[in-house]
Amino acid sequence: MKDYLNDIVQHTHSLGFIDLIKVQGSDTETSIEGLAEDRSVIVQAKFKNPYAEFIGTFGMPNLNKLAILLGIQEYKDDAKITISKQERNGSEVPVGLYFENVRGDFKNDYRFMTSEVINDKLKIVKFKGVKWNVEIKPTVASVQRLKMQAQVHSEETTFVAKTEDGNLKFYFGDHSTHAGNFVFAPDITGDLKHGWQWPVQQVISILSLPGDITMRFSDEGASMITVDSGMITYDYILPAQSK
Repeated sequence: MKDYLNDIVQHTHSLGFIDLIKVQGSDTETSIEGLAEDRSVIVQAKFKNPYAEFIGTFGMPNLNKLAILLGIQEYKDDAKITISKQERNGSEVPVGLYFENVRGDFKNDYRFMTSEVINDKLKIVKFKGVKWNVEIKPTVASVQRLKMQAQVHSEETTFVAKTEDGNLKFYFGDHSTHAGNFVFAPDITGDLKHGWQWPVQQVISILSLPGDITMRFSDEGASMITVDSGMITYDYILPAQSK
């Protein structure tokens, strides 16, 4: 249980722009949805294997509180973390998490949102898919170079991704002011004809997550970063932005 919760918090709350997710579980599939407060990133994730404790639809709000609970010393070793359930409409549904330390003298309850509340609060348009023109596996060195350019051009909130001479290049600023660019991925397959803009800090935060990462760009105005944590596969979908 704790491993799954830590994985979820690390790949949502730790990004700095997601504090509410929806969990949907059945006998055959467990999935997660989330949305950045400014709608710059949509998260759609699936567990590698269905998780029996997460049957039903419920919301996990205030992920900061959950992160604190998972990180405090009292629950570090041999803590009891269980799903609290209640009967609603003739069936048992998850209503929260119960935390108890090994000595049984330090307890907390973390409450879920009901399916009705989370469906009302978190309304995400389903991503129907696009043609991906470019697909790459970012290297640690490329991500570090992106961070350096973002530091130089800290006034810029977006960057432009283009292909040039078989390379994927990221551009910051424009020639009316300070500007810079660099090769993010050399020797790629595919072309990007439109200079769409992408949010700098959101992309950096996602690319800094642990896991196997794949990055895709579409000329239709979408990009997607997939992070496979080993337990859960997270798709972070980013609509193109305008200045």
